[in-house]
Amino acid sequence: MQINFSPHFKRAYQRLAPELQADFDVKITRFVTNPRDPRLRVHKLKGKLEECLAFSLRDGYRVLFEYAEADTVNLLDIGPHDLYQCRQ
Repeated sequence: MQINFSPHFKRAYQRLAPELQADFDVKITRFVTNPRDPRLRVHKLKGKLEECLAFSLRDGYRVLFEYAEADTVNLLDIGPHDLYQCRQ
């Protein structure tokens, strides 16, 4: 699987606390290995973000992404659950 990191995602990742960055690093490896791993809690979004999906990190943080192709994922954003409201 190919993972593309948007510039917005990269900036948001850099602002995260080190423990959240470490959690992301573990979860993205898990995601690449098995995107349907139930521990990730992948879910489709609604409303203006209906083309997007998200998976969960610790402390209520989420990774917002979309499938560009069957084997290509664009990571769009990372942050607290509130990021859904900010992007809508």
